Amino acid sequence: MASAAPAATRAGLEVLHAGGNAVDAAVATALALAVVHPQAGNLGGGGFAVVRVHGEVSALDFREAAPAAASHDMYLGKNGDPVAEKSLVGPLAAGVPGSPAGLWELHRKHGKLDWANVVAPAVRLARDGFVVTPRLEKSVARAAKLLVRFPETAAVWLPGGEPPPAGSLMKIPSLAATLRDYGEHGPEAITAGPVAAAIETVSDRYGGVLTVADLESYRPVWRKPVFFDAFGWKVASMPLPSSGGIILGQTSGLLERTNWGRTPRFGAERTHLLVEAWRRAYADRFLLGDPSTTQAAESDLLGEGWLDRRARELRSRRATPSDKVRSWKPSAAGESTETTHLSVADGAGNVVSLTTTLNGSFGCGLLVPGVGILLNNEMDDFATAPGRPNLYGLIQGEANAVGPGKRMLSSMSPTIAWRGSETVALGSPGGSTIPTVTVQVLLNLVVDGDDLQTAVNRPRIHHQWMPDQIVVEPDALAPETAWELERRGHELKPRKQLGDVNAVRISSDGTVEAAADPRGPSSAGVVTPAPGT
Repeated sequence: MASAAPAATRAGLEVLHAGGNAVDAAVATALALAVVHPQAGNLGGGGFAVVRVHGEVSALDFREAAPAAASHDMYLGKNGDPVAEKSLVGPLAAGVPGSPAGLWELHRKHGKLDWANVVAPAVRLARDGFVVTPRLEKSVARAAKLLVRFPETAAVWLPGGEPPPAGSLMKIPSLAATLRDYGEHGPEAITAGPVAAAIETVSDRYGGVLTVADLESYRPVWRKPVFFDAFGWKVASMPLPSSGGIILGQTSGLLERTNWGRTPRFGAERTHLLVEAWRRAYADRFLLGDPSTTQAAESDLLGEGWLDRRARELRSRRATPSDKVRSWKPSAAGESTETTHLSVADGAGNVVSLTTTLNGSFGCGLLVPGVGILLNNEMDDFATAPGRPNLYGLIQGEANAVGPGKRMLSSMSPTIAWRGSETVALGSPGGSTIPTVTVQVLLNLVVDGDDLQTAVNRPRIHHQWMPDQIVVEPDALAPETAWELERRGHELKPRKQLGDVNAVRISSDGTVEAAADPRGPSSAGVVTPAPGT
């Protein structure tokens, strides 16, 4: 298995050692991340999971939802322009958390061990302490200006006004108590009673609209995954309200129609066609949103007719200006990088691909006193001003406008792929870059035959329609390839890092391997389960 933090990976391996299955380990790891990786791990946020258990594939949506008091224009100023801070800082930016009910539901349906045993490693980490990593110290330091705005948060994460130093032992007694009660009573320990009341109280104190009724009424939803074929493999990924599965499916469908796999690897033609496919997939994303209000569906955007039409648009020798690429309906008028992904496989062939997020690093910055949970700022993933770029450059449409009870559009792409008895689970954080990062690792595996770690390690690129530029990691493009892409009309923009993939693979002989992204740093480990697990 592989996750974003060594202590969380060890928690998952501990559960596998104890006879748990992949789902038990995934939930234990996710809960441990809520302790040791607070910038993205959470009980105050939400996420998605794609699971394959006993050969059956399903998708769980535990994405956050807008509170009942949310309204279309709640983040606009008097002049009609969006006020960015309102959807980013403080509890007005928080959606109704989905993780407490979602992780419990995932275990209820597919877990093997007792619930309390699955929660126990996270309880110990919060109660007995964990060693602060250099990564965590740096993350707290970068977020200090946000965290210090809320005394409740600063008391825990900026003791004495400074981040906990790397190498020190960090204990969070309030979170340990919350997790202990969660292990004993399930989600009601958080979504009802004193904890829920504490969330409503602190939200109201800082101008938020979250209520106990919002928490009590939240329900995770099992959905049919997005299924598609990719170069001889079967693939399942996340459906709406995530755009990830559709973008992966469109990308694969368009590339197969252009004989992409037979073009020279690392050459300009391959990169050009990949970018042209993404340009169109992200243009179509403009029409996506909560399943109840989306203006385009999986069947529209992954239909043979639409993919054939899109493939005919691809120009081999010249970049298509993004402002010339229209969405699925010609009349049609973000998500932060602080997400976390984990992948788990067990000896019985079960696999879990699970992505969770608070949106921004440490969410909205507010920690619930006496509870230890950080609240998300996922409301910024709505189109707070439809048709205008959000903080991360994504242009979104009316289908993703704010509305009570709606689930905001996501880019999270937990994915499982299989061919015969060989199976891969993978995913990444990275906001709008998640689908492009995920599909590049998948293509490395299924088209070019990379081993798992090599596929994860390879340099990456990204394009998302708007802004019209190819984002490029160091060494992703040879100088002659970069020159040719610019000659074709592409603009290149360097970036230090794209994504943080955690992946697992079950080979045809039953061997399990795991790969953690060196960009993380993440953590991977393998255990041989006891017979019958």
